[in-house]
Amino acid sequence: MIKSVFLLGLVFWFSGCSEQQPAENVAVEVVEASDYQTQLQTSLLTAQRGDVITIPAGTFEFNRSLSLNVDGVTIRGAGMDQTILSFRGQISGAEGLLVTASDFIIEDLAIEDAKGDALKINEGKNIIVRRVRTEWTNGPDTANGAYGIYPVQTENTLIDGVVAIAASDAGIYVGQSRNVIVRNSRAEYNVAGIEIENTQDADVFDNIATHNTGGILVFNMPNLAQEGARTRIFRNQVIANNTANFALAGGAVAGLPAGSGISVNSNDDVEIFDNDIRDNNTAHIIISSVFSTNYSRRETASGFDPYPEHIFIHDNRYSGGGTAPGTQALTDLKVAMFGPEGHFPNIIWDGFLNPDTAVDGYLPPAKNFCVANEPETMLLNVDGPSAYANPSVEQARYQCTHEPLQAVVLDL
Repeated sequence: MIKSVFLLGLVFWFSGCSEQQPAENVAVEVVEASDYQTQLQTSLLTAQRGDVITIPAGTFEFNRSLSLNVDGVTIRGAGMDQTILSFRGQISGAEGLLVTASDFIIEDLAIEDAKGDALKINEGKNIIVRRVRTEWTNGPDTANGAYGIYPVQTENTLIDGVVAIAASDAGIYVGQSRNVIVRNSRAEYNVAGIEIENTQDADVFDNIATHNTGGILVFNMPNLAQEGARTRIFRNQVIANNTANFALAGGAVAGLPAGSGISVNSNDDVEIFDNDIRDNNTAHIIISSVFSTNYSRRETASGFDPYPEHIFIHDNRYSGGGTAPGTQALTDLKVAMFGPEGHFPNIIWDGFLNPDTAVDGYLPPAKNFCVANEPETMLLNVDGPSAYANPSVEQARYQCTHEPLQAVVLDL
């Protein structure tokens, strides 16, 4: 017999955030491992604010989605390599676990082989995802679920110490949210390792993004209710993100070239600093507009700003990379400009400019891309608007600074 104990009345603490309020009641329940799916779903459906649902060590099989819609609940396992929720035999449901609640904590467990997204959290506030692993154990595969850890339309969200492996879109994805921290985590063998999309005020730091198609992405996509801005990416290791793109055709990341380290698309007010970035075969940093994605000009909503502006890149450390771009067009450009044995510069930009704000064909100072304290860093404008007809490498024009962005402070 495997015991599942439901303990209430604990106080939680994590670095950089305040205490969660203690619960008031205590309940203990023992369940048979053979009937764990029913027991756990029942516990989620009947949970009350303050409940802590504790899942013991073991591998538990589920053939349908789990869901929680009660505020103030904690789900806790015995460790991300000890408590494993396996959805390998899933026959119904679009997620492994779907949460539509606030004041929610999930920690110390794994969700494997979900039919769709592994962990989706929708429209909640005050969310903590800590020491959770999401994985598709067959490795990179287009048939895998799109997202590993997937909070969307949330506020005050902490993702801390998680591991995300082999998602066919993004391993760690935060969309249309406000006030977000992603830290101390690892993303590998996903299409996008860590993606911050249409989100305002996000800090992404002390993470490892390796062996993805693209390591860390900061995107704005059209036709969504909120545009993102103010993202800081710092103290990360962004290494050898060269896995072939295995996303479903037509999605936003399906056009992401293998070998992308950090990618900024149609986003403003991004600060990238103090990162170790190496061996990303297309480029270490890519700056682009929505016109370089799978979305056409006709699909961009009225009022959407497709142009990345006010990007501040400084004090990063680079090595290797740029030697084997992930598309044929970029490979041809690399060979034409730098020779078969050459490599792209650390930063490449698609070259699309807002005609309403450009000054003599360049970004104005307040909106410029600034590179500081990186004496060897060059920027390649590939001239996307003219299909790479007139690319250019520049440095002096982008040697400038912006005011640093403020740190994100979570109200948890």
